[in-house]
Amino acid sequence: MKKGPVLNIALSQLIASLGHGDMVVIGDAGLPVPPGVPVIDLALTHGVPRFMQTLSTVLAEMQVERHVLADELAERNLPIAAAIAALELPGRGSVPHADFKRLTAGARAVVRTGECTPYANIILVAGVVF
Repeated sequence: MKKGPVLNIALSQLIASLGHGDMVVIGDAGLPVPPGVPVIDLALTHGVPRFMQTLSTVLAEMQVERHVLADELAERNLPIAAAIAALELPGRGSVPHADFKRLTAGARAVVRTGECTPYANIILVAGVVF
């Protein structure tokens, strides 16, 4: 059995396959996914799994160079914004939500959570470990 924290097969394969600059989106239950972008759907019901649980688990295995949030997160979902800030992720970027949704078209995959709070979405850009 795998020893690391990510047990979901599709999510583990995604992280293992990332190259420098590849984007992974972790999104709330309502984030639209552009056609052609694979979805790893972890959502079971409202709030399960939570966005922050999923993000923390992914971060335990993924090398992140920078991240992108929607501008609206800071004013519409302070608890999630504060929790992300506390992680001290590298290279914070912020764009209007409409632009965020357009950026998701270039993602390797969208990881859908059961989060049902507004703007609980993040784009993680893969870094390298050397």
